[in-house]
Amino acid sequence: MTRRLVNPALLSADLRLAGRLDGRFFDLLAALALTGSLQKAARAAGYSYKGAWLVLDAATALTHAPLVGRATGGRGGGGTTLTPEGHALLDAWRGLQARLASFLADQEVWLDDQPGLSALLKRMHMKTSARNQFSGLISAVQPGPATTTVRVALAGGAEITASLTTAAADELGAQVGQEALALVKASEVVLVTDFAGYRLSARNQLSGTVSRVQRGAVSTLVGLTLPGGATVTASVTNDAVDALGLAVGQPATACFKAYTVMLAVRA
Repeated sequence: MTRRLVNPALLSADLRLAGRLDGRFFDLLAALALTGSLQKAARAAGYSYKGAWLVLDAATALTHAPLVGRATGGRGGGGTTLTPEGHALLDAWRGLQARLASFLADQEVWLDDQPGLSALLKRMHMKTSARNQFSGLISAVQPGPATTTVRVALAGGAEITASLTTAAADELGAQVGQEALALVKASEVVLVTDFAGYRLSARNQLSGTVSRVQRGAVSTLVGLTLPGGATVTASVTNDAVDALGLAVGQPATACFKAYTVMLAVRA
């Protein structure tokens, strides 16, 4: 399996005025200015009618000026409108939002000039269900008629091998020296504490030290720290933990097949 990464925004921020007035509140004001109906505005902003009045009352206490007024009579039967102070506050919010977006964009440009920090934040930004995410550089690409093997070198000297179809490798555009992420589900990792003279066919065999044993009702998450600091997480049954006598500080080897590795490179 392959996945090409897009460039997501690395920075985000939630603007609040006076520590309380957030985007949802200003959505209420904007909807109120548009509809002239507090009931419709509350529904659009996700408030109950009573909740909308409560938040408006709280905002009025902060501003010491009425933000809404009631219109009575007329063909529409009256309604609720923004006061000049309400309009001014809404305009200020929109201006501040635009300035905040410009500021964040400038900082994104600055981050792009800090390759080490930028790469770290981009890895943190990626969201995936795979517990194991190994960052490294592609050290070898070996294409074949149907299958291509890609090796990713990690800090500390370890390597992870991924096996993918040649068509997928071509689409991915994997090249030596390129930054990549190797993703492996914890359930695909087999822990070995004693090979007893046997050799395994699993291409990936990473030796380290057990650093975490988190027991659950049925299964246990075991963390294995590798030389260089990377950690492999394996999900194994409680019975297997007991049979292996797994404990923190014990040496072990994490084994997983090359075809279980999902490779990701930035677009």
